[in-house]
Amino acid sequence: MPNPADLSAVELLDAYSARSLSPVEVLEAVIARIARWEPRIKALYAYDPEAALRAAKASEARWMKGEPLPLDGVPGTIKENIATKGTPMPIGTAARDLSPMPEDAPVAARLGEAGFVMLAKTTMPDYGMLSSGLSSFHELARNPWDVTKNPGGSSAGAGAAGAAGYGPLHVGTDIGGSIRLPAGWCGLVGLKPSFGRVPIDPSYYGRVAGPMTRTVADAALMMREIAKPDARDGMSLPPQEIDWRSLDIDVKGLRLGLHLDPGIGIPVEPETRAAIEAAGCAFAAAGAIVEEAPAFLTRTMLDGLDDFWSQRAWADIGALSPDKQAQVLPYIFAWAKRGDGLSGERVYRGMSQMLAIKDAALKQSAPFDFVLSPVAPVPSYAAELASPIHDPDRPFEHIVFTLPANMSDQPSIAVPAAMTAGGLPIGLQITGRRFDDLGVLRLARAWERLRPPLPAYPGAEA
Repeated sequence: MPNPADLSAVELLDAYSARSLSPVEVLEAVIARIARWEPRIKALYAYDPEAALRAAKASEARWMKGEPLPLDGVPGTIKENIATKGTPMPIGTAARDLSPMPEDAPVAARLGEAGFVMLAKTTMPDYGMLSSGLSSFHELARNPWDVTKNPGGSSAGAGAAGAAGYGPLHVGTDIGGSIRLPAGWCGLVGLKPSFGRVPIDPSYYGRVAGPMTRTVADAALMMREIAKPDARDGMSLPPQEIDWRSLDIDVKGLRLGLHLDPGIGIPVEPETRAAIEAAGCAFAAAGAIVEEAPAFLTRTMLDGLDDFWSQRAWADIGALSPDKQAQVLPYIFAWAKRGDGLSGERVYRGMSQMLAIKDAALKQSAPFDFVLSPVAPVPSYAAELASPIHDPDRPFEHIVFTLPANMSDQPSIAVPAAMTAGGLPIGLQITGRRFDDLGVLRLARAWERLRPPLPAYPGAEA
């Protein structure tokens, strides 16, 4: 019998229905897992096991009455920058005042209504602007596969928590890869939905919230709840009836683009390239038509985006008092300071690169049903670094595969592909046409069936 902490949400709901497990038993197993792993990986913020136990007992009572909610008794976490009522939201930085949030953000509200048992919030870097667990407020998050390595970010704690087995359901946010990068480096499934599919508050160009799970079926189960409408997000899509759990697909005849050269950024290292090429071969053997997808990112695009985002960050950080500025993570401060004094024309031209990337990404993917690529060009790196090259003058060289889908509104998912010889996960990214979130989930589920077996998650051995 597997440890209940390692069961999927689908398996837990089946076990609750059959009365073979209770939400309290499961939560106790997860709390024991956290006690063993949290001193090593530092994934959690505002951890409240007593409140979670009260919620699990209430869930257990509903199951006993035959009145369960859709996710009743399934435990997990929510990223720190998604507001939950009564909990301060530092957004990763020591420079922010800690005031309890007045209400749940849309994602937290939908999960609460569905009976989800929240264990904790999860850690993130300053302002969510790193693909790393490095933070001036939170302790350094680490990767459970190798605690000397980075879980990625900015959904750093969520990636670490999912890999260690802190329950099956976790929520991240993504504006340039912040769900998919930690999912890829921690061996999880991480869905960046189409822009507007999951209501968020506050909303911003390219920013989404989405599931981070161990299985595609669990990601789909979560999407069924968090994609429900919320009037607070004025940029959300119209409500749509989607059968999220209908995941079967015949890959025969599908046109798949194989994208291994983004045109700029860190070169794809050999083990990663081999893993993604192997995925392309597996789909071709199953009857898909796999063709090369061309490069389209340019230095102008990446540098323009850097201008805009650094100036946007400086608009917030530059307004802080000197004492508060001194509390910002030095890497983030150095990067944001580069935006100080940029001309209006330069910032405007930088912002315009978001549309340039969108147009180029949509044109590149138009001939294909889906595009396959690495999630990241390299496996995980040292935990203490802000990025694989740790250079604030070159902050985006490693997000060249993930970033475009944020700009183009396309759904994009990370799903485990293989392991390096050193035992680190390699993620396959599947990007679909705008608004085809279900199609992306379906192809990811097909890949789960095609890929070779992967090792057990590290928490299962604890």
